[in-house]
Amino acid sequence: MSETNNSIPRATVDAQELLAIVRRLAAELRPGAAEVDTLGLDDSLERDFGLDSLARTELLARVERVCDSRVDEKALMAAETPRDLLRLAGKAEAPARLARVAAAPVPGSARTVASHRPPECAATLMDLIDWHVAAHGDEPYAAIAGADELSYRSILMGALSVAAGLTQQGLGAGERVALMLPTGREFFEVFFGALYAGCVPVPLYPPARLSQIEDHMRRSAGILANAEATILVTLPPAKPLLRLLHAQCPSLRRILAATDLHAVGNLTSVVRRGGADDIAFLQYTSGSTGNPKGVVLTHANLLANMRAMERAARVSATDVFVSWLPLYHDMGLIGACMGSLLVGFRLVLLSPTDFLARPASWLWAIHQNHGTLSAAPNFAYELCASRIDETDLVGLDLHTWRVAYNGAEPVSPETVEKFAARFARFGFNRGTMAPVYGLAECAVGLAFPPPGRGPRVDEVDRDALARRGIARAPESDKRYALRLVSSGLPLPGHQIRIADAAGRELPERTLGHVEFRGPSATTGYFRNPAATAGLFDGQWLRTGDMGYLAGGELYLTGRLKDIIIRAGQHWFPQELEEAIGQLVGVRKGSVAVFPATDARSGTERLIVLAETRTQDDAEHARMRGDIAHLAVDLMGMPVDEILLVPPRTVLKTSSGKLRRAACRELYERGELGGAPKAPWRQLLNLVVAGARIRVSRFQQKVGGWMWGAWAWLALALVGGPACLLIALLPGRASCRAVARRAAHLGLMLTGLIPRTEGLSELDRNRPVVIVANHASYTDVLLLTAVLPAHFTFVAKQELLQSSALALLLRHLGCAFVERFDPERGVEDTVVLEQRARAGESLVFFPEGTFRREPGLMPFRLGAFLCAARAQMPIVPITLVGTRSLLRDGRWWPSRTHLAVLAGQAVHAPGDDWPSLLQLRDLARQAIRARLDEPDTTEE
Repeated sequence: MSETNNSIPRATVDAQELLAIVRRLAAELRPGAAEVDTLGLDDSLERDFGLDSLARTELLARVERVCDSRVDEKALMAAETPRDLLRLAGKAEAPARLARVAAAPVPGSARTVASHRPPECAATLMDLIDWHVAAHGDEPYAAIAGADELSYRSILMGALSVAAGLTQQGLGAGERVALMLPTGREFFEVFFGALYAGCVPVPLYPPARLSQIEDHMRRSAGILANAEATILVTLPPAKPLLRLLHAQCPSLRRILAATDLHAVGNLTSVVRRGGADDIAFLQYTSGSTGNPKGVVLTHANLLANMRAMERAARVSATDVFVSWLPLYHDMGLIGACMGSLLVGFRLVLLSPTDFLARPASWLWAIHQNHGTLSAAPNFAYELCASRIDETDLVGLDLHTWRVAYNGAEPVSPETVEKFAARFARFGFNRGTMAPVYGLAECAVGLAFPPPGRGPRVDEVDRDALARRGIARAPESDKRYALRLVSSGLPLPGHQIRIADAAGRELPERTLGHVEFRGPSATTGYFRNPAATAGLFDGQWLRTGDMGYLAGGELYLTGRLKDIIIRAGQHWFPQELEEAIGQLVGVRKGSVAVFPATDARSGTERLIVLAETRTQDDAEHARMRGDIAHLAVDLMGMPVDEILLVPPRTVLKTSSGKLRRAACRELYERGELGGAPKAPWRQLLNLVVAGARIRVSRFQQKVGGWMWGAWAWLALALVGGPACLLIALLPGRASCRAVARRAAHLGLMLTGLIPRTEGLSELDRNRPVVIVANHASYTDVLLLTAVLPAHFTFVAKQELLQSSALALLLRHLGCAFVERFDPERGVEDTVVLEQRARAGESLVFFPEGTFRREPGLMPFRLGAFLCAARAQMPIVPITLVGTRSLLRDGRWWPSRTHLAVLAGQAVHAPGDDWPSLLQLRDLARQAIRARLDEPDTTEE
């Protein structure tokens, strides 16, 4: 029979032929390394040959071409030596195929929102499953590549069987069940089975390969001990090895396989019904050092987050979500799998190792299943943009893909553009790319961009950001601008603010600590009161990230713990790491930049740790020179030490994030290079420069406090006498003139002279109705100072509850409207209409109220009804800066730039309902066009 028969691979793979393939690939990666030819079948693929995960992807393709057979990619990733590969090649069972066959299309007709979306009253994950089973239990919940489809009913029956097994093991309500399982039926059955048993599941990531088992077990032991897990569920081959954890985890009673837990009988009797506020699961962060932190997430947290993401991305049951993300990671578990239960979209799951081995399999799964949604970290888009061969893309069609979430790690603008450019000819729309931001402490998602808009990149002056913490446009050469990708707007119902180290909120485009609050926010870390206390800043939660807001959108600059302070300037390592990774000879994605303490001098030094495969001294010298010049170009100052190290030296988390703190720890123990030398002269320059900048920053902080105190003092000095005069003077015109002069004087004394446009067109001979956006209590003060004194302000009726304020407002001739009593509100509108017909110019805030977070709210129709019936033009006015000046909920003002921008007058074509709506929309669009804030009607 022919060796290329479709059912039988090549009869034998010659050991020397296979070894030659491995040596040839290693030689390509390490040119000039003579020792490669001496390596044999029992040498390490990683340590000796230098083949990392990406290199194994290429090795897989070459071995399959020689064998004309498909090799198990999971086993390949775990193989330690060429001899292991030889055994794999001998077990090949099917001819090698293109990556496009990785996932078969999901059968079945298109879903409808009405028939697949559970009701809003569903309060727990179990409620969602029960509803789907009752509504369409035999329809597929998920299609897993290489396995059978999972129906809702089969998931429920498997979960109930596991729940019964957990009960028989003696587990009570609230006890923790750890699961270390790959993507598959067993993961879902154990995870949901723990919930039906009233237990708390704790997902752990399985080890990638034996060479990392010690570090993996150390981390797993820390998590199990912190969670006080009673049972660990894993694959049968891992059970003997994981028994070594017993000594480190006193609470761990048994290590079982999923099959050990299945029970029969009356399964519904074991169900323990929980509530929305019960813990759904513990999501352990993949931090690099320190004690493990288990984020407590309730059912209410999860459902609130999923519903907010559904609204933000406009997801429905007609969507198809294709995911290769591991289920121990929140983006894959919550965003894809739990999101499918809530929304009812079709779910297609791939193996993470299949994606790493054949990145094109992800894209082909989207093609074959007509995927509309998918998510991945930035490295996955970089991998697809750079490493997929053109021959594996022939016939690919991505036009159905409408939202490509990019999150879980810093988003590179270069990667985003490269991916969009390469796959545009395959139907990928740049507007599909959606850089997002989230964290376990907020379930998974916190900020999303508007769907379909595409990535927004902000170019800011690098020095201004580092020295003063201000994100402003570069003043000169844009080639040296820092490019940052927007993570979008806060999810509906959630808020984001930027605060300084003392918890004071900062204005827009000011660098600070990213904090949030909302219904998805965790209550804290499990059995870790110290970390929980550090998480909260009053009602806000600290993310540990640094960034700024611009136009209400979040721009991240890096992690607080990774910040580099040099000469008083703040630098974030990501940009320098990415730039160094582009240099010839340096392994991309394997560069760590971190500050380290000099043991002899006690001062901090800036260290660059870069992996390279070459061992040539001349090449090392060239690379060090390139890195040194690059650091000076980007940061304006040199680094102290450059360490070129072999592959796998730079430490990373399970999700591929750099463990800079762990690298620093190894460096300071002397395990990453020679002992550092003390740079006394450079140190002296840095001390002097740092002292100068610290003094400048201290002056800015003190100046801010002094200005705030002066602003209140000026208000008292000017406002007190003005209020007294207004209360005593008899005429409305005199009172308004006093108010206008006092407001103008107050702004002058505090240095808040606003920029104005179009106000000269407002004169007494032409009565108009003004509508302005409402952002702060200071809006009235600002308009009073800049508008002619004959304008009448329309205020809410509740202000009359204060007798002193009522006296002042009546003397000023303000008009009042009732917001909550519809009948009374109509009467007030009639009165306003009469005043408008009499020739009074009115000022409305049609939003009716204001809030602390940025955003233009919907407009009420009262102002437009008055203008239409009185045949008066509407003048839209945009107020800029007042929200930052005095935000709702704060009483300490912040100095900022103010502007009052009057637009072109608009007229109503009539006074019927369509005319009112047209007039409102025209005025609102004019304000929205000049206001750098989001539109809340799009939330």
